[in-house]
Amino acid sequence: MKPQLLVARPIFQSVIDALSSHFEVTANQSDTAWTPDAWKLALSQHDAALTTGTDPVNAQVLGAQPRLKIAANMAVGFNNFDVPAMTQLGVTASNTPDVLTETTADFGFALLMATARRMTESEHYLRAGHWKQWRYDMFAGAEVHGSTLGILGMGRIGQAIARRGALGFGMNVIYHNRSKLDAATEAECKAQYVDKETLLKTSDHLVLVLPYSAESHHSIGAAEIAKMKPTATLVNIARGGIVDDAALAHALKHQQIAAAGLDVFEGEPSVHPDLLTVPNVVLTPHIASATVKTRLAMAQLAADNLVAYFTQGRALTPLNQVPRAS
Repeated sequence: MKPQLLVARPIFQSVIDALSSHFEVTANQSDTAWTPDAWKLALSQHDAALTTGTDPVNAQVLGAQPRLKIAANMAVGFNNFDVPAMTQLGVTASNTPDVLTETTADFGFALLMATARRMTESEHYLRAGHWKQWRYDMFAGAEVHGSTLGILGMGRIGQAIARRGALGFGMNVIYHNRSKLDAATEAECKAQYVDKETLLKTSDHLVLVLPYSAESHHSIGAAEIAKMKPTATLVNIARGGIVDDAALAHALKHQQIAAAGLDVFEGEPSVHPDLLTVPNVVLTPHIASATVKTRLAMAQLAADNLVAYFTQGRALTPLNQVPRAS
């Protein structure tokens, strides 16, 4: 008997076909929305699940004696997983690091540039038919080249953004992280470690790339925004909840900072309504890793994690297994 696998959301058919060699696959290729009860029932009937960041795996849906052995997230982040509960119940968690680093960094830098140069705001102006003549100050934005790039969270993606800024745009790169990078990595990124307050006060463009946790919740709120330059921009490609979206919308409305670019939101797919009314924000629907090549690599890595668990004695690649709670 093959293990029973639940694929929670649509993925590439080629990956489904490959998984079918190892599992009896239940695939939600029609993208039917799960009710909480239906999701709980589905997990209780399967040995494994291929999940996305919107699919919760916690004690409430697992029950006291879950059949589920592994949940493989098609994402680097895993804040949809209750890791302590999964550890206690013996459910392995895996994610898909590395394969999306460069693609996500590309998008992060694109979002920074769109925000700094007011691309969305000016496009809306043009589409509305307001462009009648040229003015010297029409949508004049902020310089990117030669400015100071601040990065909060200096993992793989943060380092990739730093390299783009320093080597491609001659930016002065500063960063804050839970721990200081080694000297060789700092030299490669041409980045200087600073404390968080200095990062906030000094950055012309602040990019958030830190993982979400209880400790990082609202790492950027009203108090932090108040320390930023009024000409600064803020870009979040990390996770919703790291920024207090209500406080950010208020700051943008009152021009406490110049602009923001957001790919992630608290409570997504819902977006704070005030963010939809301010012109100086670029909004995208969590698509930083969205290229065909990268999304296929993410799906394939999640599938590889599942196959390895059942064919190699649960021997997942250490980098792909989410650390168990202590």
